[in-house]
Amino acid sequence: MPKEASDKQLETCKANTPKPHTLTTSTGAPIDEKKAVLTVGPRGPMLMQDVVYMNEMQHFDRERIPERVVHAKGAGAHGYLEITHDISKYTRAEIFSKVGKQTPCFLRFSTVGGESGSADTARDPRGFALKFYTQEGNWDLVGNNTPIFFIRDPIFFPSFIHTQKRNPQTHLKDPNAMFDFWGHRAEAIHQVMFLFSDRGTPDGYRFMNGYGSHTFKLVNKENEAVYCKFHFKTAQGIKNLTSEKAGRLSAEDPDYSIRDLFNAIEKGDFPQWNLFIQVMTLQQAEQHEFNPFDVTKVWPHKQFPLIPVGKLVLNRNPKNYFAEVEQSAFCPAHVVPGIEFSPDRMLQGRIFSYTDTHFHRLGANYQQLPINCPFRARAHNYQRDGAATYDSQAEAPNYHPNSFNGPTELVGGHAKEHVHKLTGDVTRYDDGNANNFEQPREFWTKVLDEGARERMVENFAGALSGCHSYIIDRFLNVCQQVHPDFGQKLRKAVIAHGGAAAAEKAHI
Repeated sequence: MPKEASDKQLETCKANTPKPHTLTTSTGAPIDEKKAVLTVGPRGPMLMQDVVYMNEMQHFDRERIPERVVHAKGAGAHGYLEITHDISKYTRAEIFSKVGKQTPCFLRFSTVGGESGSADTARDPRGFALKFYTQEGNWDLVGNNTPIFFIRDPIFFPSFIHTQKRNPQTHLKDPNAMFDFWGHRAEAIHQVMFLFSDRGTPDGYRFMNGYGSHTFKLVNKENEAVYCKFHFKTAQGIKNLTSEKAGRLSAEDPDYSIRDLFNAIEKGDFPQWNLFIQVMTLQQAEQHEFNPFDVTKVWPHKQFPLIPVGKLVLNRNPKNYFAEVEQSAFCPAHVVPGIEFSPDRMLQGRIFSYTDTHFHRLGANYQQLPINCPFRARAHNYQRDGAATYDSQAEAPNYHPNSFNGPTELVGGHAKEHVHKLTGDVTRYDDGNANNFEQPREFWTKVLDEGARERMVENFAGALSGCHSYIIDRFLNVCQQVHPDFGQKLRKAVIAHGGAAAAEKAHI
């Protein structure tokens, strides 16, 4: 049986390295013997002066860095974005400056809730994080394979993620926590329905879409602004796994998606996504029937049609997983002139939290790592020192302003943020009950066919039926508000799965 490229990786390495290099310590000193530690005689104790052993073990003891709190398991690849349509009337960002322009990028896919060793095929959203190495610095677009999210206020993010992780006492996944949270926060039901539909288990990373999810602001050369959403549509077509096959692969090949992506690229079957944007004027945003910055909702395509922009192609696998995939760090705060932020609460919260977690996981100088550095634009600033500094910016002064030709501002408006007015009372607005069911209802009635509805209900029932009765009751009530048919079908399915007593108590 012919081997895939991933099976032959070490053979490929051997072919590319005809003659072995001399073995050295981390300081580059050659090693004479590395089959035994340094001892006093053949049976005596080892010596502390065995610097070969010390060098090896001290590094080994520190070679793992903290795992990502979310999106821990993932895969990545290099590629490029090529612009096929002119959108310069919307944005002055250099990446979109002309048709035919190519910009190198790195894309990391991931699951969300599982640990680094979890299965690729688990029912979970998939991360879709892009780093574009533009001539104006790096632009990170950090999204998922769904256009929406579970919550619209970042204050709930730690609690939501805790429900996806392990019970702090039992260290087991707990469906009671998940459905309890979703039952209390009805705005989650739109994304939860996506999660338990067929698209909750994509057939690898190549056969799913990617979305920026949030609303961003685009600003053109005339300093005119519009709001925008980014969509990456897979050119391979959408393919999903059945619940049964996803479960089987979790045991047989937990790295299924990583393997599929690596082998496809190695044999030249380069994955591609087509980039589109949706555009909304600032006036339309003010007058829109629902909050356009609510990440639990989509913008209707009939009202805000998809505008073609370009194609994204992945054509090169990482040479080292740890250096390029594990150490890659994405943050929505990393934008370039012509791309700015909107009032989206979740986006505003992520602007802080992503950088903060990178400082914890990788250190203050994580953007000096090769995978993260803006290699097409040099960083010139007044930041200095810290762990792992290797770009100290030479003899340049480290304070601003100065009289010694230190870096100065870009005068002339290209980097100037769009000027806009904000008014309103400063308080905490809990809009958890704001129009939560209209779009989920359309998802049930217009997006899903009868077979997809049945499969989604069955997926829900399998997970929900083991919960406490009052949690089932509350969640079924949310489903009933989406659509009576949805609530009734799920109630029957829960009874069939053994949650009869709880389902009978549901107020539907």
